[in-house]
Amino acid sequence: PTALQRTSPFMTHEVFRAHRSETEMMRYIRRLERKDLGLDTSMIPLGSCTMKLNAAAQMLPLTWDGFSRLHPFVPLDQAAGYLQLFEELERALQTITGMAAVSLQPNSGAQGELAGLLAVRAYYRATGRAVRDVVLIPASAHGTNPASAAMAGMRVVVVKTSGDGSIDLEDLRARVREHADRLACLMLTYPSTHGVFEDAVLEVTRLVHDHGGQVYMDGANMNAQVGLTSPGAIGADVCHLNLHKTFAIPHGGGGPGMGPIAVAAHLAPYLPGHPLEGRAHAVAAAPWGSASILTISYGYIRLLGPDGLVDATRHAILGANYVKARLEPHYPVLYARDNGRVAHELIFDLRGFRSGGVEEMDVAKRLMDYGFHAPTVSFPVAGTLMVEPTESESKEELDRFCDAMIQIRQEIEDVVTGRADRADNVLKHAPHTAEAIAVSDWGHPYSRETAAYPLPFVRRGKFWPSVGRIDNTYGDRHLFCSCPPVDTTA
Repeated sequence: PTALQRTSPFMTHEVFRAHRSETEMMRYIRRLERKDLGLDTSMIPLGSCTMKLNAAAQMLPLTWDGFSRLHPFVPLDQAAGYLQLFEELERALQTITGMAAVSLQPNSGAQGELAGLLAVRAYYRATGRAVRDVVLIPASAHGTNPASAAMAGMRVVVVKTSGDGSIDLEDLRARVREHADRLACLMLTYPSTHGVFEDAVLEVTRLVHDHGGQVYMDGANMNAQVGLTSPGAIGADVCHLNLHKTFAIPHGGGGPGMGPIAVAAHLAPYLPGHPLEGRAHAVAAAPWGSASILTISYGYIRLLGPDGLVDATRHAILGANYVKARLEPHYPVLYARDNGRVAHELIFDLRGFRSGGVEEMDVAKRLMDYGFHAPTVSFPVAGTLMVEPTESESKEELDRFCDAMIQIRQEIEDVVTGRADRADNVLKHAPHTAEAIAVSDWGHPYSRETAAYPLPFVRRGKFWPSVGRIDNTYGDRHLFCSCPPVDTTA
């Protein structure tokens, strides 16, 4: 109809006119790809994110017509293969978590958190205890925990953490007594957000249960549990699983993710359903969420098998403790168990270098010059780096990362002791782009070689950052769009 025909300009950005052949488009896409540092370049040691390998054999089924061309609302008698995959994956996740039932519907970890809390609320309403709406959340919890609780209409009460990063048992005892009549649940991350298995976890869950509450376990750190322990073993009633972390679906770039929830038997009737299944309580538009990517986690579990899954967990923990052993003489490790061990990730404390003019962000940026993605910065503790190597990395790759961190420690020492200029040094100007290295007027007191090739291994496959040092804090507080204004492209 004439009234619906567009008369204003559209797709006016140059990018829509610059590439007029498949050859040009291919080169444009490759230029964009070269700007990104992925696992195809080096390890991505982002703590609490579990950036592991997404094996090609697990990714391939996404391309099969039987999975990729099926509509989410196709009649179920035409989706027998998908239903078999769902059932087998649910059974596998039940076994891994030690829980009675699983819902594959939530599309992300945060949505899984919300679905789990909604199941708890529905359970209390159905049993005449709708007044229970208080959620206890440790101070060290992931930020999504209080956000999910608020979205579920619950009241958040913070529980203190001890000096070793674990839940403060005395404060927990006080909080469960104080809110006994309204206690709905405790949101627990295990291993803790500080990367440590809490020795008192069974006491924590018992205290909550004794006061009428449920235990929700955040599954962000399941990569340290699979095959060795489980949410069911520690007494959790509900947990979500990040399939895009522990179970190898790629994550980052906005999705798609998957955050299934697993529950004990008494919560099973309150799992999210869908009208297509004859139920009304849905948390996603499609009955099994982003169903096509479930093929990746299915392949991951089936290809590894029980023994392989346990070995993956062991290697993830071993890798983290190897990094700790190599780097602890150079950087303080913030938390560990009494036996000196960490779980699958660890936190390096860089706050002691601030008085000498070096901050954690300097180290994060400098790692790019060595060809590494930065670890998690200032979470869960400001002024720290949180490292998670995952089981995907070989000893050789871990050694390259450790060698880089040790060399950076020497660069820090040069600044702290005054051998390097406090403002004009390799740390403060990192990362160094190819353009910065190639300028005619260098002008720095350190050499171009030190900036670009700080260790011999860097030469073998140099990754050149596209952008030099930026002011992250300013950018976070002054958002802008590099594309044309919306009113010119509508």
